[in-house]
Amino acid sequence: MLLETSGVVRSLSWHGDALVDVVGGGRRWAADGTEHRAEVSWGSLLDRAVSHRRYAVLYVERGTKAVLVKDGKLLRELNRSYYLAEAYDYPVALGTLPDGLDVIAHCPDRYNVLEIEELESGRRITTGDRDPADVFHSQLQFSPDGRRLLSVGWMWHPVGVAHVFDVERAVVVPAALDGEGLLPLATGRDADIVSACWLDADRLAVAAGDDVWGGEQGAVLGPQQLGIWSFAESAWVHRHSSDRPLGALLGRGNRLVSLSGHPRALSAETGELLVEWPEVRVPERRTSYGRTDEPSPVAALHPDGRRLAVAGAGGIHLLLVP
Repeated sequence: MLLETSGVVRSLSWHGDALVDVVGGGRRWAADGTEHRAEVSWGSLLDRAVSHRRYAVLYVERGTKAVLVKDGKLLRELNRSYYLAEAYDYPVALGTLPDGLDVIAHCPDRYNVLEIEELESGRRITTGDRDPADVFHSQLQFSPDGRRLLSVGWMWHPVGVAHVFDVERAVVVPAALDGEGLLPLATGRDADIVSACWLDADRLAVAAGDDVWGGEQGAVLGPQQLGIWSFAESAWVHRHSSDRPLGALLGRGNRLVSLSGHPRALSAETGELLVEWPEVRVPERRTSYGRTDEPSPVAALHPDGRRLAVAGAGGIHLLLVP
């Protein structure tokens, strides 16, 4: 199904059965495909967004500027370090801690220092001594239960790296957001990590690129492999090889969507291709850093894991994931 749109769609999020383009001023498409006009204009500078509950952060993907909004109204402006900001995607994630507090994770002061703040007040809850590694954080995501924070960034030479941090501990000891984190260090050292996503509160899907950083012998993840890590088991419960680049990942339960060139749905347990949509074109982009001529795909997977919305030429494609 193709939903017609009145202009370029720069962000997508599911609000029940409706789709919303927050960057587009809150344009909304009802379940029957009817488009409802934008409520506000945020201008042309902001080009991507993340949403959570009543909040959203609109940002410049390869810039330093962002704004935090609640119910479509501005709360405050945000910034990140200028240092190589044009070389990698803006690091920001929204989530809810186990105690119910809505928070934001970002890098407001230094490119390699993650901070967590209350969304409503802006009060920083990670204050204390820090010892950050030389990592450019990007692709931030809170786990669904708010207990862990994922970062898929990069470090020189460059090579992609993945880290997961204990959020509950970081509230007490902010330095828990520095260093290796909860994933084995080799996860980001054996292969170039290009993307990752949460499948649920326990399992994480991690995609490796073509490059190998330290040799394939005994690698935790080899080139172009997909790994599923379980924190409960402290192990890779599945590892699969892919015949093509995986690009950005979206996941729910045992379903994964790979976005590189066109959307593909995969089984997280077997790596099997369930269905693909070659007629729906998305950028060939493979990492959150490097090339600037291809923006990240604009897509959203419904919480039920079965409905995928992808913005493309001509409108929004609604796809059913088996």
